[in-house]
Amino acid sequence: MEPQKVINLNIEEIAPKALWFNVVLVVGFALAYQLFREPLSFGFSLFGILYFFGGYALLIVLHELFHLIGFVAFGKVPVSSLQYGLNLKLGIAYATSDRPVKNRAMRAVLLLPFWMTAVLPTVIGFWVGDQVLVLLGAMLTAGAFGDFLMYRELRKEPNDAWILDDPKLPRLHVYTSYPPLNE
Repeated sequence: MEPQKVINLNIEEIAPKALWFNVVLVVGFALAYQLFREPLSFGFSLFGILYFFGGYALLIVLHELFHLIGFVAFGKVPVSSLQYGLNLKLGIAYATSDRPVKNRAMRAVLLLPFWMTAVLPTVIGFWVGDQVLVLLGAMLTAGAFGDFLMYRELRKEPNDAWILDDPKLPRLHVYTSYPPLNE
């Protein structure tokens, strides 16, 4: 059965936009932190740099893990259908299921990592006065750029459409009925 529609993200096309989105967010979040939390205070330390890079790596892993949690929690797929890894050629981490999910569930799968790895660290960072967490929240918000683009496209489709995530590329296959599985 052929998909009704294919939603495809062209990494080469969106990467420059995502980079600018990232820069704007980091500057904006840093300014917000300076205005609302600690006016005119900014410092660098070896610990701060290591904390930032370690936190960034951890949050990327958690971002993908939350996609997997979303597939199980919202899409009701079996854990055995989940796949996780890195596509070094495209420079992306991925988390997917080889089972289709309803459109409404897929939209939740796409946004769960944003709430847990971008919004939550930002709020905690402002609350406890941790500028690194605020900046990590900005970076992970930008890291969800592709998820936002796919979410926007899925909003145009019926809630009861079936969505099959491509296991190799940032691509979603939209079906009007439950698609056959390649097992």
